[in-house]
Amino acid sequence: MDLLELSQNIKRLRQSQKMTVERLAQNSGFSKGFISRLENFRITPSLKALQKISAALGVNISELFQKDMLKPLYTLGKLDEGQELIRDNNFEYGMHYHVLAHQQIDRKLNPLLVEYRKGKLERDFLMHESDEFFVLLEGELDFYISDDTSCKRMNANDTLYLAANVPHKVSLAPDCDYAKALIIYENSTKL
Repeated sequence: MDLLELSQNIKRLRQSQKMTVERLAQNSGFSKGFISRLENFRITPSLKALQKISAALGVNISELFQKDMLKPLYTLGKLDEGQELIRDNNFEYGMHYHVLAHQQIDRKLNPLLVEYRKGKLERDFLMHESDEFFVLLEGELDFYISDDTSCKRMNANDTLYLAANVPHKVSLAPDCDYAKALIIYENSTKL
């Protein structure tokens, strides 16, 4: 494989995960300019740089060198092996995101494991361009839909299916210090 194919594989893997150049730079510890020059075959990366980039993409370094980037039929994983995602100052809100199945090329779903702890700030309402399926695995949450007057208390094993473009926010129930949820979006949702 030549270096041009390598740079194109990195770009293809990044795009298949709907990951921006900025996000790959942030997750790998490189600048946005470095990633851009790498993807456009303007620099030759070191092996150490390729290791950091493959880790940020959630793939083995060998996958960067594959001739045919075929979509795998399946991806096995574990809930505790998700790739940590930094999103919208999530730590300030006491939230930790872990992307599951991030190795799956060209996936149609984005499964996330989200941990909730008490944070410095309260998150405002947000919306997504796709439907969302929410499963509370541990703890107790208040799930607000549309406005502050429509609160649904969720306990472990409760599920919620939310249509696209519905304003919502989630907070820990008053007597709860920790909660964990599995959330699944369509891949059109920007992470």
